[in-house]
Amino acid sequence: MDNLIENANFRVRKSGEDLVIAIVQDFKSGEILMVAFMNREALILTLKTGKMHYFSTSRSKLWIKGETSGHNQIVKEARIDCDGDALLFKVDQVGASCHKGYNSCFFRRIEKEKITIFKEKVFDPEKVYK
Repeated sequence: MDNLIENANFRVRKSGEDLVIAIVQDFKSGEILMVAFMNREALILTLKTGKMHYFSTSRSKLWIKGETSGHNQIVKEARIDCDGDALLFKVDQVGASCHKGYNSCFFRRIEKEKITIFKEKVFDPEKVYK
């Protein structure tokens, strides 16, 4: 664990925090589920608990995926890129990953300069996030 933390390059500075990019991929399907930021504390908690933790730049706080929705992400594998400024987490996604109600945050496609939704919602965010 210490080796990963020492090699992570927290080069993005936002909300008073040094952050690293976290790419999250479904362990079984390979689908990219989401991209978020992690500060040092989020990375340590993720590695200790096996559940994904992040740093919210919009709320300026640490959060665990699923704390409100119950849609947790269980870490199956962690990787680090050659520069240490991006981490890849392969997870077992319980429920959906996107707070907009989709399995993946990448539910829109760019086609000829137009954005279209090509995925189906798996839950209603208004019922989950009250």
